[in-house]
Amino acid sequence: MHYRDAKGVILLDILPQGQCINAARYCSTLDRLKEAIRRKRPELLRRGVVLQHDNATPNSANLTQQWLQRYGWKILPHPAHSPDLAPSDFHLIGPLKRHLGGMAFETEDDLISELRNWFDNLDVDFFRVGINSLLSRWQKCIDLHGDYVEK
Repeated sequence: MHYRDAKGVILLDILPQGQCINAARYCSTLDRLKEAIRRKRPELLRRGVVLQHDNATPNSANLTQQWLQRYGWKILPHPAHSPDLAPSDFHLIGPLKRHLGGMAFETEDDLISELRNWFDNLDVDFFRVGINSLLSRWQKCIDLHGDYVEK
C-alpha cells in the first residue's frame, strides 16, 4: 500500500509475504501513516487528513472507524473496487508496470528496494497530476450517477 498526496509518497507500506490485511494491521498502518505525516507534512495534520480508501472489510471495520474518529480523519467516499476513482489504478499501475517490465529480482527485498527507489525518484508533478485528475473523475462519476467513468 502506498499513501500519497499531491507532493509525493508519504508512506510505502509493504506487507511481509503471507500476511493479510485485517483491521488491526490496517490501524497499525494508519499509526505509521500518522507518524509519517507528522514528520513529512505536519501541516496536513493541522488542516485535517482526508483519506481515500475503498470499502474493503479492514477499512470499514469498527476498529478502523474508531481509529479514524479518534484522530478526526475524514474519509472520501469511494465505491468498493472502483478503478475509476482509485489513483493507484488509473494513474500509478501503468507507469509502474512499464518501469518493472523485463526486470527480474532475486529476492523480495530486491523488489521492495526497486519499488522504494522508483517511488522516491518520481517527479512531484507525477503525483500532482494523479491527484488533480481525481477531481475530474469524481465529477464524471457524479454526472454518470455512479456509473463507471471508463467503460
